[in-house]
Amino acid sequence: MAKILTSDNFGTEVLGASGPVLVDFWAPWCGPCRMQAPAVEKLAEEGYQAGKVNVDEQPALAAEYQVMNIPTLIIFKDGREVDRMVGVQSGTELARRLDLYK
Repeated sequence: MAKILTSDNFGTEVLGASGPVLVDFWAPWCGPCRMQAPAVEKLAEEGYQAGKVNVDEQPALAAEYQVMNIPTLIIFKDGREVDRMVGVQSGTELARRLDLYK
């Protein structure tokens, strides 16, 4: 299961993580976000590090990472952003991009 990320745990779960971490910025009212969710959950089940930020509940995190549209998927490695995708992405594409940063 993808981790629920908040401003309280973002630093340790994402910025302090070893290896790449996929972060899905989403909202419950967003149709494309709901379409994206199964792919993110599947990656987490397959052993990839993945988390979700509800932009309605965590507006400061969304602002800090300049999330203007959702879903926005950001890959972090070694405490910094290394890749960004906006809009629904296939699970295959997400895995391919995560694998680039292993």
